[in-house]
Amino acid sequence: MIKSMTGFGRGEAADEKHRITVEMKSVNHRYLDMNIKMPKKLNLFEAAMRSLLKTYIQRGKVDIYVTYEDLSDSSMLVRYNGQIAGEYYRYLNLMAEEFHLENDVRVSTLSRYPEIFTMEEEAPNEDEIWPLLQEAIKGACGQFIEAREREGENLKKDLVGKLDEMYANVLAVEARSPEIVKEYREKIMEKAAEVLGDVQMDESRIAAEVVLFADKICTDEETVRLKSHILTTKETLDMEGSIGRKLDFIAQEMNREANTILSKANDLEVTNIAIALKTDIEKIREQIQNIE
Repeated sequence: MIKSMTGFGRGEAADEKHRITVEMKSVNHRYLDMNIKMPKKLNLFEAAMRSLLKTYIQRGKVDIYVTYEDLSDSSMLVRYNGQIAGEYYRYLNLMAEEFHLENDVRVSTLSRYPEIFTMEEEAPNEDEIWPLLQEAIKGACGQFIEAREREGENLKKDLVGKLDEMYANVLAVEARSPEIVKEYREKIMEKAAEVLGDVQMDESRIAAEVVLFADKICTDEETVRLKSHILTTKETLDMEGSIGRKLDFIAQEMNREANTILSKANDLEVTNIAIALKTDIEKIREQIQNIE
């Protein structure tokens, strides 16, 4: 199913100790560009997260936001630094001896000095957190993919409508081409009759002139290729997987054929049709930029 590169998803997982929420949103981009914002304590899971996300997303600029909440009674640990305490005590004794002061050092006094007791956040338990993080990511990706597919389906309907309109315009160019040649021949005959009067006209000379003109304005190759590109685009829209780059390439080829038709146009009606073709192709290219 065709997917848009624009989407949003949210997933949450929790147990008695932890709650993890993952939110993700994306816009169109030539390649896959993932930006993950999460608490530092979860940084060790980044590589695994990227690997998991790549199984769901092929293209787009994706922003992922991870929030973590510790539900346990305490996630902080008290650390005692005996080496620093010993240094403090040694220097306090040294000061008492050097300045002949009473050494009144107590435990309560020494414990107030910096860095003897420190508070540290407990390191995350990988075996507990990763299953929850994985569950939250999968939940967010599920919503994310659904949103992309919904918008992709709307894009497909719009694109098919424009492609049908283009196909009708190509048929109009093909139908008009013989009429242009016929009108050109009639115009030459009228001019020749006007100039020569009753003098016999050289039919072979007129036929050669008409053939040269017909060859100059002939767009058979362009219309055949353009119809083929339109049908290929429709078939590609029904394919699975990442099709955005392929569609973009086909759109470039269609634009090239439409430019050639316009450059060869020697008729106001064909010129207007070619302009309409280019306008539709430009709209299609804009829509394709948002397809994964």
